[in-house]
Amino acid sequence: MKFLAIALALSVSASAVQALEKEDIIGTWKLVSSKRKIIDTGEEINTYGAHPTGWINYDRGGRVMALIVNDDRPKPETIEKMTDAERIKLFKSVLAYSGSYSFDGKSISHKIDTSWNEIWTGTTQIRDIERQGDRLIYTTRPAPFSGDGRMSVVTLIWEKAR
Repeated sequence: MKFLAIALALSVSASAVQALEKEDIIGTWKLVSSKRKIIDTGEEINTYGAHPTGWINYDRGGRVMALIVNDDRPKPETIEKMTDAERIKLFKSVLAYSGSYSFDGKSISHKIDTSWNEIWTGTTQIRDIERQGDRLIYTTRPAPFSGDGRMSVVTLIWEKAR
């Protein structure tokens, strides 16, 4: 009887911790939120503002494209009148890249071949990933944040686009 109870418990816990399949991530996902924890202080902040806009797309061929923009981006009057200060603010309020990806069911690696920030081009960005209903939860590994260089862990929540 004790053996049966142990076997049943292992069966239930194994089914609750199922790995994602590549098919589960294929498609377009909309950013719901992004929170950043600064390692040295423990401070938690909205990474790209309270209401960022972002999209990430995975295709069946192994390509990824991502775009995230802050919720408070400046809007210059015209391209001709745009100042260098406005260009700097625009650059600091966007993240965009494309590349190939690999997925092992628990983490996803983005091998970046094109990016808004050449420091990322040629790198591999790894995200631990889990699924909660129609949402994917990404957690970065500790790394310098692209906006200010402070060691951070970022948690992004993506919802399947309809």
